[in-house]
Amino acid sequence: MSAARTTAPPAPAGPTARQATEPELSLRSRLFRFEGKAAPYAYIAPFFVVFAAFGLFPLVYTMWISFHEYELGSDMTWTGLDNYTWLFTNEKFYNALLKTITIGVLSTVPQLLLALGLAHLLNYRMRARNIFRVSMIMPYATSVAASTLVFAQVFGRDNGLANWLLSLVGLDGLDWRNGDLSAQIAIAVIVTWRWTGYNALIYLAGMQSIAADLYEAAALDGANRWQQFRHVTLPGLRPTILFTIVVSTIGATQLFGEPLLFGGVDGGALNQYQTLGLFMYQQGWGYGALGRAATVAWVTFVLIIGLVLLNTGLARWRDRDREPRAGRNGTTTQEARP
Repeated sequence: MSAARTTAPPAPAGPTARQATEPELSLRSRLFRFEGKAAPYAYIAPFFVVFAAFGLFPLVYTMWISFHEYELGSDMTWTGLDNYTWLFTNEKFYNALLKTITIGVLSTVPQLLLALGLAHLLNYRMRARNIFRVSMIMPYATSVAASTLVFAQVFGRDNGLANWLLSLVGLDGLDWRNGDLSAQIAIAVIVTWRWTGYNALIYLAGMQSIAADLYEAAALDGANRWQQFRHVTLPGLRPTILFTIVVSTIGATQLFGEPLLFGGVDGGALNQYQTLGLFMYQQGWGYGALGRAATVAWVTFVLIIGLVLLNTGLARWRDRDREPRAGRNGTTTQEARP
């Protein structure tokens, strides 16, 4: 007769081996662990609180006002898309849009070209280089009011410096303030004078980040300074150039102080240099129509977003078009549009 088999009773329920070896976290340890996870969010929270209060809320509330008829000292009345219908059928809006574009082109293109040339010169070793670098930022440090009032005297009709210079070459003086293209050129000169040095310092910082070995290799290959600038400096500055184009485009679209101080909120007797900023100010504070002013503000905001996306898209298209492509035999070919 075989011995009876005995089975051990089941083990009582209890903590696992891993749980038994790990001590329970104290309240202080849990607080430390929570602090480590929550600290990054607490550090960045003030920015989002301030942005929501002073950036996001005014933006959304401006959109809400744009759907109302709202004048100073009165209640808001819902009008739907009537303000947008009024805006897109108003000839003065298209005039302000056209003047904003023309003044932006007249100021942005020379400004960035001059800034690029100045930065290239300052990048070389020269005497009193630090003095020239500091002088580049002085126009930017000057207030808009001071610089505009000075240039208003420069472009004066009777005793202005600009007309005196024209007389030296046998040309008749211009009525800069009351002309159409002449007034836009005068405002563009003010903007160019004020922002060229700022962009030059940005370009200079970008040039100094380019490795010196590239210039040495180009010099060994027999490249002169112009060829080095074209084939080494410009490709290395492509992200910086895109940044300055985007910032200058935004600034040109928001142009307000220079034309206001140069000739008033109407932008001349015939609105010949009234920008979108002046048009918005005229509707809101000249006529008291805050609903229409909010509509102009939102259309300007959408225009800025569209221009920024257009500039970014064109830059990416150029970069993608210049990337080397694999050929049939496995080699890479460089294709670039002229």
